[in-house]
Parts: sequence; structure tokens; C-alpha cells
Amino acid sequence: MKSVNEIIIRDVNDLDRAAGEFLDRIGDNRLIAFYAPMGAGKTTFTTALCHALGVKDAVCSPTFTIVNEYLDGNGEPIYHFDFYRITKPSEAMDIGLYDYLDSGSLCLMEWPENIEELLPEETLKVSIKVNDDLSRTLSW
Repeated sequence: MKSVNEIIIRDVNDLDRAAGEFLDRIGDNRLIAFYAPMGAGKTTFTTALCHALGVKDAVCSPTFTIVNEYLDGNGEPIYHFDFYRITKPSEAMDIGLYDYLDSGSLCLMEWPENIEELLPEETLKVSIKVNDDLSRTLSW
């Protein structure tokens, strides 16, 4: 089945445009799960999204903390998850996963496949594919 939406990111200089376009096209979706292999750019794209939303803090992958909280330009929280080190669903539940997901705040998730069974039905699943020319294709 072909994805309904697709954005090509030509290179790192194209990230700001792609992030803005992505935010314009996702509508009211607040739960965003990024599926991609290691090194495909999940954290890099998440950083571009946060900056497009007015985050002033440094954005980094919460590999060891599991979740980082940032404030957007309006003072609203954005939650950035990295489930890479999660080995069982109970570990995600231990951090209060549903408190975050039910908050109404934007939740950007890396390595969601590690908690797949916990993701709400309305989660927007976004694939990042590395193309032969090293551009990236986002599809959802």
C-alpha cells in the first residue's frame, strides 16, 4: 500500500523546509512515531521539528533518559522519546508513558517498534528511508 503523504529531504540544508512542510501537513496529530534504521536521521529530523516550533534548548536524543521535555515558542511542552533501550513494555510504563501520550502535547517518538503494542491507535506512523543518493524520504 502506497503512503498517502511523502516528503523528500534532499540534504541537511533542506531540513528546515521539510520540517515546516511536515508540520503543515500532519494536521492535529500529536503522537508521531518515527520508524527508521540506525543513522537514518530520526533525531536530526526531530531537532528540525523542535526548532521549527520555537524550541530554544538544545535537542538531543534521550537514549538514556528515555524522554526529554522541551518547550515550544508558546511555552507548550514537547516530549521527545527514544525507546531504543526499552526491552519490554513495562519499562515504558514505568516512566508514565500514558501520562505523556494522554497529555495532548506533541510526542515525538524514536524506535517506537520497541513499544508497538502500547501505541494508541491514533499514532501517526512515519517512515524515514535513506535513498541511494543519501536523500531521505519521509512517508506516512
